[in-house]
Amino acid sequence: MSDKPALPRRDEYPHFCEIQTRWHDNDVYQHVNNVIYYSFFDTAVNQHLIASGALDIATSAAIGLVIETQCQYFSSVSFPDQVSVGLKVIHLGNSSVRYETALFRNDESTAAAKGHFVHVYVDRKSNRPVAIPDPVREVLKGLMTSA
Repeated sequence: MSDKPALPRRDEYPHFCEIQTRWHDNDVYQHVNNVIYYSFFDTAVNQHLIASGALDIATSAAIGLVIETQCQYFSSVSFPDQVSVGLKVIHLGNSSVRYETALFRNDESTAAAKGHFVHVYVDRKSNRPVAIPDPVREVLKGLMTSA
């Protein structure tokens, strides 16, 4: 019996964002530097919100601020790999949402990394917490899984 948890699989995520690694993403050890993974997660979340029409980065009255992130690394990614960032919502509260993210290298079926990402919605002007706007909430519900 193994103590290792099962690696996340592609079929566990309802949405994907495709990202091409770049030459400068690699560090001196010839793999994508850990900080870049967080950028991939942030890009996947916001790309989905923008593409779905739930977020206008210039005019939305309520915006999501990142208050927590975490990442577990299972295997290396290197330029020129293509990555697919899997995205799902694992908690949807009144003013906050917790995403689970997973990074898949090229066509691999199991994740190279798994993370989470928490947004708290605030009023853009006052920076005070607000309820997640209904259009955003509808998009987020579409990312929820029964698992």
